[in-house]
Amino acid sequence: MKQINTIRERGQVVEALPSLLFKIKLENGSEVLAHLAGKLRINRIKILLGDKVLVEMASLDDRRGRIVYRLK
Repeated sequence: MKQINTIRERGQVVEALPSLLFKIKLENGSEVLAHLAGKLRINRIKILLGDKVLVEMASLDDRRGRIVYRLK
């Protein structure tokens, strides 16, 4: 079985889309479509436009990811 490595990057929320999807602009300049991780949904953490977040992406697809932490 293939090992899938994850990459964590910082970014800023640019756009909020339906179904808890967000468009994130990463520090390196690329844009990623990300959804909320399970712990953020369970604890009802709100993500707003302009928030700085930590996005986790699989090494196989660098255009999609999930938001794992809301930075202060």
